[in-house]
Amino acid sequence: MRVAIAGASGFTGMELLRLCAGHPEMEVVVAGAETQAELPVAQAISSLAAAYPELTFSRIGTEELAGLDVVFLALPHGRSQELVPELVGKVGLLVDLSADFRLREAASYPRWYGHEHRAPELLGEFVYGLPELFGAALPGAKLVAAPGCYPTAAALALAPLVRLGLVSETSVIVDAASGVSGAGRKLSPATHFNTVDEDFSAYSLLSHRHTPEMEQAIGAQVLFTPHLAPMNRGILATCYARPATDTSTGEVMDGLRGAYRGCPFVVVTEASPSTKATFGSNCAHLTARVDDRTGWVVVLCALDNLGKGASGQAMQCANLALGLPETTGLSTTGIYP
Repeated sequence: MRVAIAGASGFTGMELLRLCAGHPEMEVVVAGAETQAELPVAQAISSLAAAYPELTFSRIGTEELAGLDVVFLALPHGRSQELVPELVGKVGLLVDLSADFRLREAASYPRWYGHEHRAPELLGEFVYGLPELFGAALPGAKLVAAPGCYPTAAALALAPLVRLGLVSETSVIVDAASGVSGAGRKLSPATHFNTVDEDFSAYSLLSHRHTPEMEQAIGAQVLFTPHLAPMNRGILATCYARPATDTSTGEVMDGLRGAYRGCPFVVVTEASPSTKATFGSNCAHLTARVDDRTGWVVVLCALDNLGKGASGQAMQCANLALGLPETTGLSTTGIYP
């Protein structure tokens, strides 16, 4: 299959290039990167030199992408709204890694993203690409909106328990920490080495733009506080919910195990999840506890923000949409140490 990656020089685009290099059915023929246009991939990203000795970054438009089998859009939020309307019906499968087509309500975009949605008529055409929770709609899909790291971690932790009626749909709290790569490749004062090193900080208090996406995927009202951790990649989400009925740790764990039975990329474990255990893989690790003393249910999820939280998930969605085994080209094992 002939594949294009728009935004190929960013962290998620680079990870997609790496994953496509190990995918037996995909060949990257277009690597779009405006800031790196005409620069050889091997020169710009030395870790990919052996896989792409002749591929060159290019500027792309509709003409370059039309007729390709798969197009991954790894662009900043807002950019896909400009490109997608021109590509609908002209490519075999389009997978968008931005938040541009994840929300069902166009009215949510001005509040959380600061602008009106420029293609609201297409919001209902996209499948939300979280396979473990919404996978039934993926086979045969032509337009997929792949969720990012924070919503994926929170939804995997909480959505099954909401669906089973084990936790309340209100008073849900998500505290999650992300590695610095989650902020993207472009340097800013907040992500400079001297800022991040030896520090741990919360940001976007009460206003993080992924909040409505979490609520949509989980099916509950969420108070979300993100944190920046001094590590390259990884997400650890600690989620709190009030029980909707008398329950126990065993019942909650059984609920998670039942929800993810047969899911190759979700590990439900008694151990406390670790970001290091998921590094470089497409896996999410989950555990849960019910605290009889305070009455809270606690669910933790760890994943690689560039793997299951972005590019790996996009690849998993593409596999399912194309009728391939969902594990094709993806790893279930982390890199350690």
